[in-house]
Amino acid sequence: MRFDDSLKTVLAADVSSAFGARAAFRQLVDLIGRGRAPAEPALLARLRALRETVPMDVRAAAARGLALADPPVPLVALFAEDLPEVASAMLRAARLAPEDWDTLLPQLGPHGRSVLRGRDDLAPSVKRALDAFGATDFALPQPVIAPQQAADTATAPVPPSSAPGGAGERFEIADLVTRIEAYQRQRSAARDAADTPPATVHAFRFETDVAGMIRWVDTAPRGALVGLSLRHDPALGSAHHHVDGIAAGAFRKRASFADARLCVPGESAVGGDWRISGAPMFDLASGSFVGYRGRARRPRVDEDAARVVSPDRAAGAEGLRRLVHELRTPTNAIAGFSELIEQELLGPVPTSYRDRAAAIRRHVAGLIGAIDDLDLAARLEGRALELRPGTVAIAPLLTRLVEELAPLATLRGAAVVLPALADAFWAVDPMAAERLMQRLLATLLSGAASGERLAITVRPDGDRAAVTIDYPLALRGRDEAALLALDDEAVIDEVGAPLLGAGFALRLARHLAGELGGRIEFGAERLVVALPSTLAARPHGDDNTPDQASGTS
Repeated sequence: MRFDDSLKTVLAADVSSAFGARAAFRQLVDLIGRGRAPAEPALLARLRALRETVPMDVRAAAARGLALADPPVPLVALFAEDLPEVASAMLRAARLAPEDWDTLLPQLGPHGRSVLRGRDDLAPSVKRALDAFGATDFALPQPVIAPQQAADTATAPVPPSSAPGGAGERFEIADLVTRIEAYQRQRSAARDAADTPPATVHAFRFETDVAGMIRWVDTAPRGALVGLSLRHDPALGSAHHHVDGIAAGAFRKRASFADARLCVPGESAVGGDWRISGAPMFDLASGSFVGYRGRARRPRVDEDAARVVSPDRAAGAEGLRRLVHELRTPTNAIAGFSELIEQELLGPVPTSYRDRAAAIRRHVAGLIGAIDDLDLAARLEGRALELRPGTVAIAPLLTRLVEELAPLATLRGAAVVLPALADAFWAVDPMAAERLMQRLLATLLSGAASGERLAITVRPDGDRAAVTIDYPLALRGRDEAALLALDDEAVIDEVGAPLLGAGFALRLARHLAGELGGRIEFGAERLVVALPSTLAARPHGDDNTPDQASGTS
């Protein structure tokens, strides 16, 4: 099922209410910003008219929503003429060609150009163009004088202490003070508008010297990283950087290490927790140790035990859950009535109506799945997911899910291969584990082509039990970032694919696995789901074992 969000539908929407105006503004911005509607004068004029009734925070959110969409120049210019908070949200992330920036710069005010001066990803020609405005942007502005004040000033007599000059010429200290105060106020407002937290760095490479001191990194700000040491010093407090025993022990032995912890103090773009991996380097001529070379990444959600949700994000998640609840009731009603018509429970109906009812039921089933996914995402975001301890027998769970997904496999002409599965148990919430595996299998199966066979294996993985699932050919060879892309049109347009996209489903599954104390590893040919396992299989008939954990493989 696809929603009709075409330009015609948006322009025909009722904008007389505050909600309607906000919705129309955001939808029209999204259509133009993503190239689905032209940036013609009539549509831009419509946006300017709606802008008068749309709150500033909504306009700023719409601008931030186009961070990776490459909006056209006229739309960027429209946001740039808005209030500083809205203009900053657009100008901090807009991506334009150098010639487009050259066209837009003269239309910007000093504040807009000051925001661009803080970016480090603009072309050198754009930087030179910004420097050409220096004298204009940093000149003292003329103070804004009210009409009555201007009239009083014009008719006021010249005081005897005025400086001598030409006929009618006067220079008062108060005028200079007023201009200085006005300049300071405007500069303070521009600084406040542009004073936002720096974009967080998510990965970097580094090299150390023989003493373990970081001497080179490939990202900025380098000053926060250069000088940090891989040697562990327990005497340092939390205000100082530190590494855990993995990196420190490997440094002492001149050995490789992986996923060690590094904490960088401060609030810069590289501040916070990291997971670092490194390998020793040796001089080719003498064989002596010369330092380490490695990579750093941010912790995954399943590796961050101290994740804190801000009040704003918690409120947003709660609002999404309420919206999901409002959508679920009418959707279930549509599904129920379509099934009544399809089964002719209300009386005989023509075959064409039965076929149409069956199509509606299938589409609504996908919509219900999307609503459930949104509800789960909101619970994860708001840290409101309720998990209950239990034991899950993996083999019966996989067997049952493959049987439930048989219609989808038939539709795609593919199959899921379940070899002889050994007894293995997960010590996790049974309902959450079932939801996790159902979404993963359905997502991968929906991308399979006719004749493909997706194999599943189960193996121990330390204190976890791991389930390995082969990718369909359409997903093989992609890295993790490509798999988790939210707008993967090559996959979501396939029949039976998740309504919100394969990337959204995989990302949701990864977060759910983290909440269960496990992880999902995305390889080149297959993915691995590793969840905590029980130390030994529970005997059948144990009263404490849930029903779904009591089957046989």
